[in-house]
Amino acid sequence: MNSNSEKLTKKEIRRVIWRSCQLDASWNFERQQNLGYSYAMVPVIKRLYKNDSKKAQTALKRSLDFMAITPQVSPLLMGINAAMEEENANNPEFDDSAITAVKTSLMGPLAGIGDSLIVGTLRIIATGVAIGFASKGNIIGPILFLLLYNVPGFLLRYYGLNFGYKYGAYFITNAEKTGIMDKVTYAASVVGLTAIGAMIASYVQLDLSGIMIGSGKFAEPLTKYLDMIMPGLVPLAVFGIMYWLIGKKIKTSNLLLGTVFVCLFISFLISLF
Repeated sequence: MNSNSEKLTKKEIRRVIWRSCQLDASWNFERQQNLGYSYAMVPVIKRLYKNDSKKAQTALKRSLDFMAITPQVSPLLMGINAAMEEENANNPEFDDSAITAVKTSLMGPLAGIGDSLIVGTLRIIATGVAIGFASKGNIIGPILFLLLYNVPGFLLRYYGLNFGYKYGAYFITNAEKTGIMDKVTYAASVVGLTAIGAMIASYVQLDLSGIMIGSGKFAEPLTKYLDMIMPGLVPLAVFGIMYWLIGKKIKTSNLLLGTVFVCLFISFLISLF
């Protein structure tokens, strides 16, 4: 880095922490928490790219990618993201595609850990402790729940962001020196694509079990034959069609309406048989 390099200050770090509390405020069905994530990253982008509007626009657009993560652990990812943006702002040879790759690859595992610790454990413990007071009409109940649930969550935000930023920057610096950044980017891309593939198989559903092949007692559902070709073939085909249509700049609202009509038409055809 040169003497004119851009560095984040404690001011930006604090602003990201507070803004991360609003991660779910603009949740949407298309990219879930992306708007809240982008909002939290704005102080970082403004600071690092204040003299380069083109890079600032690219970074802001990059921050609007799909995001699904436990809010309390999101600052850890934001800290790593901020460290990589800082390196990108000061190193012209830095490959900015690594930012998206690393963010995508870490999003899923962090969400799993966060859901287990926060939603599956901390929330239940806080509820169990507070419900005894609340059931007796004691005002201490809800107050205790809010404290037990939110104080550890906020501490996790604070230390998570600082940890992610500090060690994210340390890792990037050493990765650049040793020349392993390309391998890290490739590995992160593979993990990210694997996570996307798992999400497709889990969340994209099209039930074709009502369509039978054959007649009488030899009739078998169409899905059985499709799964013999490749398990999850139908969800993959649906995803592929949607991805292709989005690439053709078709509005998401039109895609949703079109999907509803297509599903109704398929249901009508199934009912005829």
